[in-house]
Amino acid sequence: MIVDCAIYEEGKRRDGHVDLEHAYGERHEPGTFVWIGLYEPTEEEFASLKSEFNLHPLAVEDAIHAHQRPKLEVYEDMMFIVLKTARYVDPTEVIELGEVLVFLGDDYIITVRHGEASALTAVREDLERTPMRLKHGPGAVLHAILDRVVDDYVPAIEGLETDIDEVEEQLFSGDRANPAERIYRLQREVLGFRKATAPLVDPIDRLSEGHYGQIHPEIRTYFRDVNDHLIRTRDQLDAMRELLSGSLQANLAQVGVRQNDDVRRISAWVAIAAVPTAIAAIYGMNFEHMPELKWQLGYPGVLLLMLAICSMLYYRLKRSGWL
Repeated sequence: MIVDCAIYEEGKRRDGHVDLEHAYGERHEPGTFVWIGLYEPTEEEFASLKSEFNLHPLAVEDAIHAHQRPKLEVYEDMMFIVLKTARYVDPTEVIELGEVLVFLGDDYIITVRHGEASALTAVREDLERTPMRLKHGPGAVLHAILDRVVDDYVPAIEGLETDIDEVEEQLFSGDRANPAERIYRLQREVLGFRKATAPLVDPIDRLSEGHYGQIHPEIRTYFRDVNDHLIRTRDQLDAMRELLSGSLQANLAQVGVRQNDDVRRISAWVAIAAVPTAIAAIYGMNFEHMPELKWQLGYPGVLLLMLAICSMLYYRLKRSGWL
């Protein structure tokens, strides 16, 4: 659906409701551009936009169906940018990814949003309070969108960091829990998040260096700040991957140590149980000539012997750490 359609002239939004047909005609005036925002549009809703702005069919297909990798493509006089939005969902410990797809020309910008993260209403309101920025055209809008999307990565990063801290505490808490499955899930989320952010570093760098005429010269420097934040996010995710890999190795080592401890304890108790078993087996062979068979204290004597040997074994094994 169409969320908003507005005409901006010299950095200020024209009052009143603007329909698409009106926006199409007014955007060609000097110092004027249109911003059309859509949320998960259908092919029918996009049909008039495609014909009016001469949008490339491949870019339109990407915008309608989403699930694209982050990228920046140029089709003649139009730029097409795919951004991944991110939202941390705490109960399930997952990063929910969405998309913002941007069509950028000299006198228009069309934004298509998929997913719940990084709503653009607040971006539009902030820009409309700073007409000096909007004077620089659609490139200023693109910067504001990029800035919001990258800033929204911060809460998602913090959520993952909290989960990783909890995993570390669990690893070294001394309990016998095995967080391997949780570590694997977090690794998957971190890897998916990195794939959604790292490919943007190079395109945003090109935007800041003035490779594209649709970006006003006074706006280019602002893209450097966005790229710095994006590089920091990428580096944090790389560090998380390494930390989770180390945590997984530490967990596997702890599992091995615990298994060795269990085997030693079992072996120790088996050794203790072997003594009375062996003695009882010998006296259970029913031979007539056996030591102490006729002795009145033979039975309690053998029991005391078993107890003494087992007690000695228990003491020695306990001191050696096997029990």
